[in-house]
Amino acid sequence: MSRNTYNDVPPDILENEDDEEGTALESGSDVEFDLEANPNSVHKGTEVIRRFWTTLPQAPGVYRMLDAKGDVLYVGKAKSLKARVGSYARGQAHSNRIARMIGETASMEFVTTATETEALLLEANLIKQLRPRYNVLMRDDKSLPYILLTGDHEAPQLVKHRGARKRKGDYYGPFASVWAVNRTINALQRAFLLRSCNDSYYENRTRPCLLFQIKRCSGPCTKEITAEEYASLADEARAFLSGKSNAVKARITAEMQEAAEELEFERAARCRDRLAALSAIQGVQGINTQSVEEADVFALDEQAGQFCVEVFFFRNWQNWGNRAYFPKADKSMNPEEVLSSFVAQFYDDKPAPRLILLSHEIEDAELMAAALSTRAETKVEIHAPQRGERRQLIDYVQRNAKEALGRRLADTTSQQKLLVSLGQAFGLPRAPRRVEVYDNSHIMGTNAVGAMIVAGASGFMKQHYRTFNMKSEDLKPGDDYGMMREMLQRRFARLVKEEPRSSASRESGDGEGALAVISETPATGLPDAAQGEYEAPDDDSFPAWPDLILIDGGKGQLEAARQALAEVGVSEQDVAVIGIAKGRDRDAGRETFFKPDQPAFKMPPRDPALYFVQRLRDEAHRFAIGAHRAKRKREMVKNPLDEIAGIGPTRKRALLHHFGTVKAIQRAALEDLMKAPGVNAATARAVYDFFHDKG
Repeated sequence: MSRNTYNDVPPDILENEDDEEGTALESGSDVEFDLEANPNSVHKGTEVIRRFWTTLPQAPGVYRMLDAKGDVLYVGKAKSLKARVGSYARGQAHSNRIARMIGETASMEFVTTATETEALLLEANLIKQLRPRYNVLMRDDKSLPYILLTGDHEAPQLVKHRGARKRKGDYYGPFASVWAVNRTINALQRAFLLRSCNDSYYENRTRPCLLFQIKRCSGPCTKEITAEEYASLADEARAFLSGKSNAVKARITAEMQEAAEELEFERAARCRDRLAALSAIQGVQGINTQSVEEADVFALDEQAGQFCVEVFFFRNWQNWGNRAYFPKADKSMNPEEVLSSFVAQFYDDKPAPRLILLSHEIEDAELMAAALSTRAETKVEIHAPQRGERRQLIDYVQRNAKEALGRRLADTTSQQKLLVSLGQAFGLPRAPRRVEVYDNSHIMGTNAVGAMIVAGASGFMKQHYRTFNMKSEDLKPGDDYGMMREMLQRRFARLVKEEPRSSASRESGDGEGALAVISETPATGLPDAAQGEYEAPDDDSFPAWPDLILIDGGKGQLEAARQALAEVGVSEQDVAVIGIAKGRDRDAGRETFFKPDQPAFKMPPRDPALYFVQRLRDEAHRFAIGAHRAKRKREMVKNPLDEIAGIGPTRKRALLHHFGTVKAIQRAALEDLMKAPGVNAATARAVYDFFHDKG
């Protein structure tokens, strides 16, 4: 694979380039664009692309289209870079989306690959990394959970696992959610009595834990079961998770019958309970199919220009759950194109099963199957069944996709109405697209944490939440106003630097479409709740700048926020700021609201906007308290050895095993430190100097 950036191609080379394909391109360039994009910008972008096209090879690879700021607009793969990029420069039959993309293109970058399969894999990887504006994007790309039965210990452990498969053992999954994994692990513990504790806990037990008492573990830590018997239980668990459930149940049934005949009723009862647990696992699988042993089933639905991809996971003839994804894609894209791009990104960081079933035929099915087979090191098949049981399965999954998208659209509509009512309640010129709420949490000034939560038309945007550890040396313990000033200064100083807001964007509200013209009622200063309608924006890109800031506090907190914003150059025309003071006795429903340079006011009882504000404030409070508790917990278990440069987990463990406690290490002489296993003279000197310099 080679990477080439064609940014500075000499003009004389371009002018003297003379080949048949170039002549054809020139002759076909006079095409009218009946498009939303500015025709001048489209033709300018076409000229930019044509310059790069002249030097491209007839080889597979990946291309990137960049705007004037260097941001990636689009990532695509091609069997022939010259032919594919040439299609953009000819200007024929482009959609509005492609025309806008061409109009914004100021530069291009290329990576040549050995095969088209390699180009497909690289394309999916780059899309997930760079998140280009004009590609189909997975919004929720968190890794899916697995069940791991470890293989690096004499007593295998049954645990939940996410991320890279670095630990030795057998992995089963993926599961659709952590809840599904936890439910399955709980049932497997009852069925096979395997331990779930970590190795450190296991090695330090002197008597069985509570799980042994409630018959959820066989107690291998204290030899309540022999190593051979425990290994037999682990083998049965592997067999069950590998699809041999009937054979496992038959063995347990035979053991129960044998125990009953020998009048060993306690052993028979344990077998009975294990059978009941296994039946529970199989009984909650939902839809199962006899024709699909291992497959992922994808079905796509489109409504109102939005897409939903529902994924069902089948392993060992069992349904291991389903999950709905809502990829970001232009409404002009066809379902086949969206589904193809989604599947490629979906398997970028996870192995593919032997069979992938799709609701739509995709153009590059054979190429994608070859690419996934290469990565999985086993044959992967991709089909879009048209009849039979597999088609019925696709129809079932597609119904789920349609229902999930319908629920999301209904929730979004409701949320948009709440944003309109919020803009009306606070006298904003338009409905806010992004609302930020700030709160802080501490105990007598210790472990102080600031928190920001974000809400938009899709609800709480948790990927945009932020916490702030207070760093100012001038901040006095318990100074809530100072904490608010520092939090907003840091947030908006960075925002001004990374996303400067032009005067044009201030006038338009940093985003088209979020328009809600609101009139105020002169008698009360409150807006007329009947005015204003929310128009959905053409593109669903979430703005970086908030339209509204809510501060959990009264006049003092509001003034601190205003000062902080003014110091970084953010005016009240840029962002509206509202303070929320809790009601008498901190009762919900009696909140007082403060706007700069205006008298305080209350909202009418049972106003939907009031309930919405309470939800926002409570979410900020929850998030701030959670961040504070996490920080406090880290401080409580913090080890002074962590602060010493060059002391990693291995040497820290060696020192603690040798001396017993941190206090003993602190009191130890330099000669004693040097005698600890795995500690050399330099490390011993660093530890000794660290503690004695502090003294």
